[in-house]
Amino acid sequence: MTEVKREVFGQMPQEEGGGVVEKFVLKSDSVKVEILSLGCIIAALEMKGRDGEFSDVVLGFDTLEGYTRKHPFFGTIVGRVANRIAKGRFTVDGKEYQLFLNNGPNSLHGGARGFDKVLWSPRVLQNGICFFRLSPDGEEGYPGDLKVWVTYTLSGGELAINYRAQTSKTTPINLTNHAYFNLAGQGSPDIYDHEISIEADSYLPVDDTKIPTGEVASVLGTSFDLRQPVELGKHLEKFRLDGFDHNFCLQQAQARHLAASPTSPMPYSDRVRNTTTPHGSCSTPLKERGC
Repeated sequence: MTEVKREVFGQMPQEEGGGVVEKFVLKSDSVKVEILSLGCIIAALEMKGRDGEFSDVVLGFDTLEGYTRKHPFFGTIVGRVANRIAKGRFTVDGKEYQLFLNNGPNSLHGGARGFDKVLWSPRVLQNGICFFRLSPDGEEGYPGDLKVWVTYTLSGGELAINYRAQTSKTTPINLTNHAYFNLAGQGSPDIYDHEISIEADSYLPVDDTKIPTGEVASVLGTSFDLRQPVELGKHLEKFRLDGFDHNFCLQQAQARHLAASPTSPMPYSDRVRNTTTPHGSCSTPLKERGC
């Protein structure tokens, strides 16, 4: 059974539009997750270890002030479009649209004021919370009124996120959650001892501004071959990499199946897995804790 609580988390500054930010706490016997009405942010995700104690495995802030300052999208819902749009331009039905440029020559994660920086309207469910917002026609340069629902549900040890959108005009839409995980728990210095695997036979090479070149390349014999688990720190050192900021082409199947698996030698490692269903994927940025 899932317990759902709500409380006030803080007050948005007037220059950010004001309004009360609420925090919703979903709790089962093995998982506790805190979600904010600001940006649908996962502020904490506590999991029960083998010692019976809970430990937080995602990066976040204890106060609203941390989220109102610039940060790397900790735990947020990003949109309308996650990732980069080259030169902030796209064409739909013969009309070209220009977006705000906030990542060098490109538009990133919805622009200057994307879905991560706005208050959403919450509705409490029996085992979760559903957030709604209307992104008006022209917001950040995108066409059409866009209604968006993001639903978090907790069932036992599984936290699920469901995205639904309805638009009045043809528009790009690509929603994801941007949580940063350290499966060793609160206070652990980094994730270099984590093992990761991704069920992808190919990936998309990028240019100097992280835009895909158009090539779909095989992972075979490259640093992107993560089909067998690798220890992250040793793998990055072997290939002299700072990290990954690429699209992996997941294997498609009709049934739900494993897409990616991060594990840690610490007690919480066997409790987090990423799965994909047809026409969908789970994107989990892996970064150092405290970055």
